[in-house]
Amino acid sequence: MPDPKLEEVFKVSGVPTYTFVEPMEYGQLLIALRTPGRGVVIEGPSGIGKTTAVEKALGELLRAGDTLKLSARKQDDRDLIAALPTMPDIGTVIIDDFHRLDDEVRQNVADYLKTLADEEREDSKLIVVGINQAGESLIQFARDLVNRIDVIRFEANPDERVGKLLEQGESALNIRLGNRDSVISGAGGSFYIAQMLAQRTCIDAGLQEAQEKHVETKVSYEVVLTRVMDRLNASFLKVAESFARGTKLRREGRAPYLHMLRWLAEGNEWSIDLEREAARHPELKGSVGQVVDKGYLEKVLADDPEVEKTLHFDPETKVLAVEDPQFVFFIRNLPWNQFAQRVGYLDINFSSRFDFALSFAGSERDFVEKVFERLAEQELAVFYDKDEEHRILAENVEDYLGPIYRSEATFVVAFLSNSFPERIWTKFESEQFKDRFGEGSVIPVWFSDVAPAAFGEDRKVGGITFQPDADRDTEIVRIADLLIGKLRERKLDELEPGDQPELQPVNFSRP
Repeated sequence: MPDPKLEEVFKVSGVPTYTFVEPMEYGQLLIALRTPGRGVVIEGPSGIGKTTAVEKALGELLRAGDTLKLSARKQDDRDLIAALPTMPDIGTVIIDDFHRLDDEVRQNVADYLKTLADEEREDSKLIVVGINQAGESLIQFARDLVNRIDVIRFEANPDERVGKLLEQGESALNIRLGNRDSVISGAGGSFYIAQMLAQRTCIDAGLQEAQEKHVETKVSYEVVLTRVMDRLNASFLKVAESFARGTKLRREGRAPYLHMLRWLAEGNEWSIDLEREAARHPELKGSVGQVVDKGYLEKVLADDPEVEKTLHFDPETKVLAVEDPQFVFFIRNLPWNQFAQRVGYLDINFSSRFDFALSFAGSERDFVEKVFERLAEQELAVFYDKDEEHRILAENVEDYLGPIYRSEATFVVAFLSNSFPERIWTKFESEQFKDRFGEGSVIPVWFSDVAPAAFGEDRKVGGITFQPDADRDTEIVRIADLLIGKLRERKLDELEPGDQPELQPVNFSRP
């Protein structure tokens, strides 16, 4: 047998020959595949080794040659997947990228899995492979399916298994990777990333095939990382930028898309539950909730084929996932402040929980709600009581509201109508923020039909006059845009000299 070549050992496509390592879930997978008729759902991050493990296990069971592999990414395959329930004997079928199927097809697959399990069919075996929560995504179509399928969740591989993969590759090539520990750490539990980094190390060391004499590479991990990032930059920088900007770049906004991307980079599973992440980051909850609930996130993915190919969002489970393990590696190693400046955001580190807190009498709710919606559409964090009702439940209302108006909003916007001084809650709120007039943090919105003498401190600062008799839509846009302009000015003032965002290349070199 000829000496193996580098690309045959550390493989970045296809099933590994020299470097296959059984994942921790392999024994459970074998048993599930042996059970007649019982459906198998394999879920987990991209690049973790799911499909490779399935193909290896089927080979071990002498069924690999009779297996049909279908992908929901291919139209012809999707048509065949839709037709599976009508076929009498399908043999062993793998449905990859299950999460990309239409709801109707997923419903039919769920029903078909129940039939196969109930009949304990020896002639048909269905294996579903998808990202995290693929099993939950399937079960939501048929709750009684839960006891008829095996859901096997592949986790990030522990370092010792990634190390074993590298050792097998080193043995095949008769080398030792001098940066092995750093490669293991950089792989983050992904067999695919480990293969990619090991192959790049060997290329930079001039090793293209097995060596007659044992060789230890001297290439540093920093050099490999820079080379890999430079290569991935060509494929993924525009994808990352496009997603981070969202439907439209709002420089003074809370950058919800950029932060979703960063949460993905910081996670261990390469997919995130956006509701949970937003709860962990209250300063971003409003802006993230806005783009998710109103369908803007789905639009961002649908409008850019490259973004749609790289990221997937399930509106039912609220899970955002990375489809390509190389993209995971890319965003994990991005210089984030530099990247945010390149995208065009003014600030991604927030000193306050809210950009604006709105204070108003209930009689003006219809008008104020329109202003709130206009501000929220600009991806700003705005405290508006109706939007917070579910959070205030069972709370001491004064304890909850007090800090927001005292210090947790960059600006308090007080809508000073005739009713404002008469209402209990506006009296309470104004008591909280009255000392902030001197800080330049309160913006009065005066109703033109109210006499100037009706209020005190507000007339000492600049404010906005609202004309109730003018066109409401025009006034709403004008007031909201003035508020946004003030916030933008404040953010620019807070930037350090030389921090003004400019469109510069992201520098991936390491010291």
